[in-house]
Amino acid sequence: MLDGTAGREGAAAAGPTLERLLSVMGAGALEPCVAPRGLGVAVEGVAVLDPLEPGPPRGQVLLAVGIDPQSAAAVEAVREAAGSGAAAVVFGPGRSGRPPDALRAAAEDAGTAVLFRTAWCGWTELVGALRAGLVLSGAPADPALAALAPGDMNGLADAVAVLVGGAVTIEDVESRVLAYSSTKEDVDELRRLTILGRRVPEWRVAAMREAGFFRALWGSGDVIHRPAHGENPERLVVAVRAGGEILGSIWVAAAGGDLPPHASDALRSAARVAAAHLLHHRSHRTQARLVEDAARALLDGRGSAGVLAERTGIPAHGHCAVLAVRPGASCKGEETGRLCALLTVRCGVYDLTPVVVPVDQGALVLVSALHQDRRSAVDQVARLGASLVRQVADVFGPEARIGLGTVVDGLADLPESRRSADLALRALRSAGERRTVAFASEVAETIALNEMLDRLAECSLAPETPVARLVAFDGGGTLVRTLRAYLDHFGHVPDTARALGVHANSLRHRISRLTEVSGLDLRSPDARLLAQVQLRLLDHADRER
Repeated sequence: MLDGTAGREGAAAAGPTLERLLSVMGAGALEPCVAPRGLGVAVEGVAVLDPLEPGPPRGQVLLAVGIDPQSAAAVEAVREAAGSGAAAVVFGPGRSGRPPDALRAAAEDAGTAVLFRTAWCGWTELVGALRAGLVLSGAPADPALAALAPGDMNGLADAVAVLVGGAVTIEDVESRVLAYSSTKEDVDELRRLTILGRRVPEWRVAAMREAGFFRALWGSGDVIHRPAHGENPERLVVAVRAGGEILGSIWVAAAGGDLPPHASDALRSAARVAAAHLLHHRSHRTQARLVEDAARALLDGRGSAGVLAERTGIPAHGHCAVLAVRPGASCKGEETGRLCALLTVRCGVYDLTPVVVPVDQGALVLVSALHQDRRSAVDQVARLGASLVRQVADVFGPEARIGLGTVVDGLADLPESRRSADLALRALRSAGERRTVAFASEVAETIALNEMLDRLAECSLAPETPVARLVAFDGGGTLVRTLRAYLDHFGHVPDTARALGVHANSLRHRISRLTEVSGLDLRSPDARLLAQVQLRLLDHADRER
């Protein structure tokens, strides 16, 4: 059981407690199983449980690496941990995913908390997160910072700017901008470029790396001062650490005058508080990535519906569907994040909470909790798809297409919905298809044709067929285009001439020429059928490249 009121003597301690540690780390890494003394017990550190080593210091979170929670060794480990005064023991998820009754009983008897590492968080990642969480041993030094909600990066940047008296940017270890203050004064061009690009320009990063600046920053425990140089104003920078782990940095640039004398002290204090916010931010990003990974695995047919439901809170049962989105040509790889954000926001307009998974050249949108009535759920998906394709086309170009997956009865059936969405999307991208959004049932003929062409694609073009001779003579030029249009318009000369934009007499001359070159007998139904199939195979091969 979990008793949050027990063990208040530990909660009153200056150091972190299990409760604080779990709160800072957020969901996704640890799952409490039993805590006989409550979550208020004090935590002094993190250590790996090794039966061959002497007992660790008191107050440790012991990581039972390699010990199956179903085994007798796990029960013995809990008893030994209690004897050494451990704060908690962490086991891996185990084979069954369910904590055994014997382990629960041992923990209750020994008075030691037992937690489980989730399947999505490795031991190495967990050690870093736990050590980083230990930074919350003290209270913030300034009320303005203490009032901020955990993870409010923009609020943190603005608060630090007020305390320090300059323009602030908060960056991660890769020099990407996490937040910046809304300073009104004109600052330098470097800050402007950094904010617009959401990261420090590459040339600047390379110069600082070559000068050894990052080595000095990450190795220093104090504020580094960079004097004004040319158009670049005076700057202060400090690394943000938690439990010995580097989380990022805070930069302060003088704005409209020199930095005040107390700026270094204020920044030093702010860095200690910022650690909790950066840790919370990283935990949130990790959670989002874990949700994406769980959804991707399920959609690929190798994941668990239960895992995705647990990660997202989405009900495992109930109507749901997948939408396959392909934006226009203007959406390059670096804009995938923008596409996913657009899809997420637009789904929110329809009171749907989606899981958006980036894929090659587009995204998959998983929508759940659809209407209980299947027909109404299908209508929901159709309306959503029509809305999304308009929004995506407005932003990324008119080539946007969305394939709508079959509405299924639960998360476990999503791979089926994903397959139908992919088939529909592929059909919509076929030559001659004018629709921008459709279910697979609405483009069934094109899907069937694509499947047949897939099977025929391995057949090489026989060198003596009329189409093979025409391609050898003309490549993909005028005569091949003319034959394709002529067959598509059932041999009707006026319609074919209009489609090609030529005079009817010019068309008749081309047809005479192509039959002469290829030997094609346009009066033979079999010859026309073979020519049509072979031309479609050529188009098919070009699209699949």
